[in-house]
Amino acid sequence: MARCWAALTGRWLQSPGWGRSLFQGIPRGVRHCSSQASSPETCSSPHSADPLNYTKDHLALRESLRKIIEKEINPFVDKWEEERGFPAHHLFRILGQAGFLGVDKQPKYGGQGLDFSYQIAMAEELGTIRSMGVSTAILLQTSMATPALERFGSEELKQRFLVPSIAGDFVACLGVSEPGAGSDVSNIQTRAELRGGDYIINGSKMWTTSGSQADWMCLLANTGAGPPHLNKSLLCVPMNLAGIHVSKSIDKLGLNASDTVQVFFEDVRVPRKFLIGEEGRGFHYQMLQFQEERMSATAMGPVVTVQKGRVVVCPLVLTPMADIIRQTIDYARGRVLFNKPLLDHQVVHFRLAELATELELLRSLLYRAVAQHTRGLDVTELVSMGKLKAGRLCREVTDSCLQFWGGQGYTHKALVSRLFRDLRVTSIGGGADEVMLAIICKYMDTLPRTKSVK
Repeated sequence: MARCWAALTGRWLQSPGWGRSLFQGIPRGVRHCSSQASSPETCSSPHSADPLNYTKDHLALRESLRKIIEKEINPFVDKWEEERGFPAHHLFRILGQAGFLGVDKQPKYGGQGLDFSYQIAMAEELGTIRSMGVSTAILLQTSMATPALERFGSEELKQRFLVPSIAGDFVACLGVSEPGAGSDVSNIQTRAELRGGDYIINGSKMWTTSGSQADWMCLLANTGAGPPHLNKSLLCVPMNLAGIHVSKSIDKLGLNASDTVQVFFEDVRVPRKFLIGEEGRGFHYQMLQFQEERMSATAMGPVVTVQKGRVVVCPLVLTPMADIIRQTIDYARGRVLFNKPLLDHQVVHFRLAELATELELLRSLLYRAVAQHTRGLDVTELVSMGKLKAGRLCREVTDSCLQFWGGQGYTHKALVSRLFRDLRVTSIGGGADEVMLAIICKYMDTLPRTKSVK
């Protein structure tokens, strides 16, 4: 199987007709992981047993994606970082034709219908992209803006928005956060009032990834006057409608290659049939999407999301953290300080050993959550723990490694410096650390039960 994938990848590199042939070696509709013990060659990490039991098919998928990353992405990331954006339509068409924008989506919509573990494997490989802004935008397309549409949208909506998003012909964005409502999703103010057969949208959305290039937005808006958890709905909103205004790209601390904007809605008219699922169920749908986002984010390095539904693994942080630890080891071995290699100083190699240990513990937590999720168990608590730990470990790893790189690490273009900036958002986006702590406390039954004690 692995040889088959390698051969197919070779055709992709040379032939204009590569497309979805990359996935012909893996049967559609696979819904289980191997029950056989994985060998060292099939483990995602060379240092630990793999509870997900990655097979040669998983590794072949990652190898094929790696070839695309090495050819079409990493050679250009420095340029995209300087330009504060990347050509999303061009890149997404490449990924879509290769099948990587619908790994776990249904085949009838252009997806591959594979087990969720393949999505995790893909997320882990996306972590090798040398720009978190690019990998984040890809995961937004696969795990943040489209899951609710696939699960709850009408057939007409899926054909109009989901199919071209999986194919890479459409770029999607997500409209949830607002200037006054980030982690507190229930407090959003954007409204979509039903007038006749259309919704009229007024308000704004903040921190919109890919907003300046997107063809459509998965928008969360207030559509009723009831309780905040029951008055919201999700809508598919084409981004070329009259009344939509997009700001200039926001100048952020990191994720520079990601165009992040604020979007304004002024009497924007959207047909009622663009409603995803049932009116008033949008908050519930979005919480499910958040789960997918957080899980996917953990795989890259843990950013996991779960809520009574699917789990999303984002190996976006695991991979870059492991990579920067390895690079720091190589750098410290070659740098001489006080007449001996920097790595020979106990404070250095002990600290790197601690960080590597913490990273493997996080990987095990993520894999445990995914394994339980595939068995239909509620993994909200584990996912929240993974998301929390991922954000904090990102800070520890990048800060410690940057220290060992010294002045070289303090330069703007150094990879460790870029990761120091990019990974900081892990503790903020997709549910801040404090939100994860509240979820964990809820499961531990330790949240305060009284308002005050006199």
